[in-house]
Amino acid sequence: MRVSIGCRFQFNFPQPTPLIAMLNVHYSRFGDLERADYLVTSPSVALESYRDGFGNWCTRMVAPAGDFTISSDGVFRDGGEPDPVSPGAAQHEVQDLPFETLVFLLGSRYCDTDLLSDEAWRLFEKTEPGWARVQAICDFVHDSVTFDYMKASATRTASQTLAERHGVCRDFAHLAITFCRCVNIPARYCTGYLSDIGEPEPHPPGDFAAWIEVFLDNRWWVFDPRNNTRRTARILVARGRDAADVPLTQTFGPATLTDFRVWTVEAEEDP
Repeated sequence: MRVSIGCRFQFNFPQPTPLIAMLNVHYSRFGDLERADYLVTSPSVALESYRDGFGNWCTRMVAPAGDFTISSDGVFRDGGEPDPVSPGAAQHEVQDLPFETLVFLLGSRYCDTDLLSDEAWRLFEKTEPGWARVQAICDFVHDSVTFDYMKASATRTASQTLAERHGVCRDFAHLAITFCRCVNIPARYCTGYLSDIGEPEPHPPGDFAAWIEVFLDNRWWVFDPRNNTRRTARILVARGRDAADVPLTQTFGPATLTDFRVWTVEAEEDP
């Protein structure tokens, strides 16, 4: 299927302000872009791009004082298949894990493994290691946390999500990641586009989504503790240890977000 993807951020800045945007499709899916999702700003400013330590594509700029818009618009070719499933995927012993996965066993800004380790083992020690254990973690998070946009918090950690029992998709992801790391399963945070193609209407307003990837059977697998279902047209933008590594926009000075739009919709075939 052809999927139209894009976003638009409108800001107001009281003074010229450096800014980093992480809004382009991840390099691992770049080959699936039929029309590249280049960043465009209004007014136009100089853009400089680079890859961060996790391989994410970042663009930095200096926004002028006043109203400023960043947008992207692309067309993505997706196979239309849901997230892959492998119920028999096995868990690795820690000593057998590839070196590059070990960082995703450690605690991080929002994934406070030191506070949740005992609770993770209490809840999941008796589950079968591997896929079944990760699914049990996602089931628990999905059933225990209530999604509520009005209770979003930029500083909520995994332990706070467990205590408060509400949050947004990033909070679901942080809690599931933390539980996975506590039971020695590498887990990382992902953000990107997630369409509602094939989902019952009415569809909610467009937004970026957060999900997780876990390392089992020598590869990374997608899990989605917020929705807890396999979905189609999940398009990765960035991944890291947690949300602190992948801010969609990072401003280095005061800024007011005045409008924010995201779209992921099926597009007609190009004649």
